[in-house]
Amino acid sequence: MTEFLVFTRSGKFKLIILSAMLLINLFACSKNGSPLSDNTSNFSVFETFQKIDDYPLYLMEYEADYKFNEYLLTGRWPELSISLPEPTSAGDWGCTCFSAMGDQNTRILGRNFDWHDCIPLVLYTRPANAYTSVSMVDLEYFGFNRENLPDKSLNQEQLLYTPYLPFDGMNEKGVAVGMMAIPDARGPFDGEKVTIGEIEVIRLILDYAANVEEALQLMQNYNIQFTQPPIHYMISDRSGTSVIVEFIDGKMYTLTSSDSFHISTNFIIHGSQAPTHTSCWRYNQTFQSLSQTNGIIDDQEGLSLLQQASQPNTIWSTLYDLQSGVFMVVPGRKYSSPLQFELAMQQ
Repeated sequence: MTEFLVFTRSGKFKLIILSAMLLINLFACSKNGSPLSDNTSNFSVFETFQKIDDYPLYLMEYEADYKFNEYLLTGRWPELSISLPEPTSAGDWGCTCFSAMGDQNTRILGRNFDWHDCIPLVLYTRPANAYTSVSMVDLEYFGFNRENLPDKSLNQEQLLYTPYLPFDGMNEKGVAVGMMAIPDARGPFDGEKVTIGEIEVIRLILDYAANVEEALQLMQNYNIQFTQPPIHYMISDRSGTSVIVEFIDGKMYTLTSSDSFHISTNFIIHGSQAPTHTSCWRYNQTFQSLSQTNGIIDDQEGLSLLQQASQPNTIWSTLYDLQSGVFMVVPGRKYSSPLQFELAMQQ
């Protein structure tokens, strides 16, 4: 293993490289999709975007203002033409998410993103008035695929809005969140509240929640628009608190576990017979493994759990240690050579 210290303007990030040398660069943008000078750097976004694995997997550090606070006032993105995938049935998804909270020194959230072939991005964000975080983004939602790779494309402006669509992530306060598709979701609606998107909820949590309680309160401040497929969430923090959040028939349900671990896949937990009787082999296998250790696992054991629950269409696996700030990314089921990073944590 080779270790490199990479010094950025924030001094926040250290990369520990297990399979390839990675380089973090600086990124700046503006609300309307053109580069924004941030007073401390003349770097261009299009020069700093990096491929860090041949899967391919990309990395970008985003330190400028992506105007998310303004989005929260209106529920509307700044104008940008992006290519969204066609609506897809939940049956095409197969994500697995678990939290292992048995060891007070190692709180872990692990997650497999199972989907059709797409291009992943590791995204660091450091907004001026919100928490620093790392997240994973599916670049398909910005028009990129294997026939139109972002480092080969002549049109990279879509990358300016990647902070809006994180699919899982962790912030510097030790809050992590992942999403999984389910057959149906419908939350409450209040005409006095702003409506935001189901994936933008994850950005809301990463930017502004210092713990699970704050995350839940933030979610209740907005209407949430669910698309196809709809989703539910797992949110965990470094205190050992973990919840699954589901929206059913116009109500928000938060589900905690009586054990020191938590599991969620692609069925609605509320009203089911989970954890004792489920038809999902990924849920059952992960539950059995975490039961045997009482939710006490290390990073390598967490990766092993993700590998056991992986499928041929697992695009990436991520493992977040909410205490240390270490997180691992495995693109394309390459579990023998995970990429390991570290996010500086804030007390």
